[in-house]
Amino acid sequence: MALPVREQVKYWGLATAVFFALLWLLGDVLLPFLVGGAIAYFLDPIADRLENLGLSRAAATSVITLGMVLTLVLLVLAVIPTLVSQTAALVNAAPEIAKRMQAFLIERFPELQDSTSTLRQTLAQIAQFIQSKGATLAQGIVSSAMSVVSAVIFIVVVPVVSFYMLLDWDKMVARIDGLLPRDHAPVLRDLAKEIDRVLAGFVRGQMSVCLSLGIYYSAALMLAGLDFGLVVGAIAGAVTFIPYVGAIIGGVLAIGLALFQFWGDWVSIGIIAAIFAIGQFIEGNILTPRLVGQSIGLHPIWLLLALSAFGSLFGFVGMLIAVPVAAALGVLTRFGADRYQQSLLYRGIAGRQFEDSDQA
Repeated sequence: MALPVREQVKYWGLATAVFFALLWLLGDVLLPFLVGGAIAYFLDPIADRLENLGLSRAAATSVITLGMVLTLVLLVLAVIPTLVSQTAALVNAAPEIAKRMQAFLIERFPELQDSTSTLRQTLAQIAQFIQSKGATLAQGIVSSAMSVVSAVIFIVVVPVVSFYMLLDWDKMVARIDGLLPRDHAPVLRDLAKEIDRVLAGFVRGQMSVCLSLGIYYSAALMLAGLDFGLVVGAIAGAVTFIPYVGAIIGGVLAIGLALFQFWGDWVSIGIIAAIFAIGQFIEGNILTPRLVGQSIGLHPIWLLLALSAFGSLFGFVGMLIAVPVAAALGVLTRFGADRYQQSLLYRGIAGRQFEDSDQA
């Protein structure tokens, strides 16, 4: 005999509370394991394809690991040194850029020299706000990502976790499937498949979009002659997964640097602006529709809400699980809405009588 609905809700609610309590208490400790599990999840389809070609699971996992190591080595040798040097140069140049900005504003807005002017007071308030929020953000990132797990442990643990989870992925899925409640196993399997479809469609597609735009922005900005073009392009591509944020941050940073570097050369400044305009057109009309698609049902506003809420509650770890949780909640919401439309609460007595008359 199945448990009453009230008892089932109690047990599932307790399990959910325990999950979030562990996430709250052990978030930093769980970080490398969550990252390793995410990497294994993304690489599992590749391992399955290699198995279909005749390789064993161990051989497929070894081939993937070797390929990832070679890719990382190539990045370290070819891209990362330039990226690091440009980042350091940008940080070192920040005070000079700030001084030039101040001189630029004073030259064109002489009233800024008056300490009592409204414009100067407004700019000072904005600067203080940005400085306070920047310090808070930096402190939050450092404390959430590095307070418990050091960078060395993180670098060592993530590849090991990824390797063994990828090796045993199918066994773990089968084990979890065997623990599902028998009365609800078919429904839970369908929901899990739908969540996997939404999550895979969004994350794998969005990662491809981020990589493509990062390469495009970096190459185009460097060809246009913008200093720190590689850094700006990498930043713009990396944060593209947050709707609208990548274009805003990358565009403002690139155009701001272009104004200082090419002031008076409006053609060069226009080229920098056009690069981001073209990038947004490519993302919205080509990359996102083809790589992510519109059928996954993960609205940008819903994603922003999930990232904000989980980031505030659980820090950096919360942002990592925000997308999977958003996908799961979206699927469960659609499932609940479908069940509601099939219930008497929605159809009422008239709908039930109409259905019975059709069956008769």
